[in-house]
Amino acid sequence: MPVGTLAGAPVELARIAETLAPSQVVGDLHVEIDDLAYDTRVLQPRALFFCVPGARFDGHDLAARAIEAGAAALVVERPVAARVPQLVVDDARAAMATAAAEFFGHPTRELELAGVTGTNGKTTTAFMLYSILDAAGKKPGLLGTIESRVGTARRPASRTTPEAIDLQRTFRAMLDAGNLSAAVEATSHGSQLNRLDGIRFTTLAFTNLTQDHLDLHGTMEDYFEAKRRLFIQGERPAAAINLGDPWGRRLAEDRPDALTYGFADDAMLRPEALAGIDLKLRGRFNVENALAAMASARLLGIDDAVIVRGIEALDDVPGRFETVDEGQPFTVIVDYAHTPDSLENVLSTARELDAGRVICVFGCGGDRDREKRPMMGRIAGELADIAIVTSDNPRSEDPRAIIEEIVAGTDGELEVVPDRREAIARAIEKASPGDVVLIAGKGHEQGQQFRDRTVPFDDREVAREALRRLGAATP
Repeated sequence: MPVGTLAGAPVELARIAETLAPSQVVGDLHVEIDDLAYDTRVLQPRALFFCVPGARFDGHDLAARAIEAGAAALVVERPVAARVPQLVVDDARAAMATAAAEFFGHPTRELELAGVTGTNGKTTTAFMLYSILDAAGKKPGLLGTIESRVGTARRPASRTTPEAIDLQRTFRAMLDAGNLSAAVEATSHGSQLNRLDGIRFTTLAFTNLTQDHLDLHGTMEDYFEAKRRLFIQGERPAAAINLGDPWGRRLAEDRPDALTYGFADDAMLRPEALAGIDLKLRGRFNVENALAAMASARLLGIDDAVIVRGIEALDDVPGRFETVDEGQPFTVIVDYAHTPDSLENVLSTARELDAGRVICVFGCGGDRDREKRPMMGRIAGELADIAIVTSDNPRSEDPRAIIEEIVAGTDGELEVVPDRREAIARAIEKASPGDVVLIAGKGHEQGQQFRDRTVPFDDREVAREALRRLGAATP
């Protein structure tokens, strides 16, 4: 039975203390707790508040505000001046994951959880897995970059892997809503920041590892280790590993029991396994994604005929090589590609679609891995006939400074149009019949993030508007 429920059934702080084994207890443990929280803005009365140190705020500095909002007790890394009980632990974030799993009754011990991790392909593979689980009658939920699906309700995602409290709360909600399984994207942030601690994956697929998130991890080795720990620690999930990826091959050495897949000659599951399947998603990378989903489904004991039905039922994934069609005589594609590897993959696939030119619009996000910027500039310059560099989500950085770092990777052959709306319109105006316009970087996103604001912006809708204007201006 869960210690707590979504309805907030009271539990004594003493029971949570037993789970956390704090190094020090300040105050009375005979206090009733109705909820868990880490954010004072959404804190409910009689919650246990976790004072988590963060990049911008230290939760210890918010303790007084949390108590004013109704917190009944605190979990801290150092005692603070407060009138409520405190549990002192070494790592408040790790403690939050442990407490959340216990408070919500370890829901992933009941849900059949099919996880996907890797730099690229997580979202598409998770959508494929959801479709397969649905075809198998497993009443799946979904948790990932684009949205969550709990029961029959769909909600836009705020982050791919939520904080541990939100994550465990969502899994408990899935069970309460009748879900029997879930397809879940598992990120390196979620691993590094302990959000995935206490999660039991039934299966976990590794897609690939390419340069990204080095602003958090520092090195590719540390980035890999954040992924690797999900496969080797705790209750080890059944593993599906892409042997065609060099990091996947390394991971397979740690998991010799894994079901391997990919284009590698020695992979157990190769592209031939998809022969005869109507895979509607284009590109070599989607062949790998389909193999990852098939491998995971086989590990779950799902029959191949059901797997085929699930794969064939998926027509598209929002913002993932998604076509925008307003009747124009050329192809327009919007994709989330925001890493060197993913940009190279989608440009190569775009080249295979038509005999015309490839026109690419792209940028790089601010406050993120800067090393990939010149790499992406070089790739766009080499693989696109016309490459237009623009703003992505500049966040706190100067958009022009980001663009300069992108252009530094080239011989100056990129066209620079800082305004993203104008850049998309420029690319569409340049297109001739048979060309492919690829708008990369933001995919499904519906906002553009600046230093002090987020403005509505959807690449797909902006492209539609430009196409309609072009159609209206064409005799």
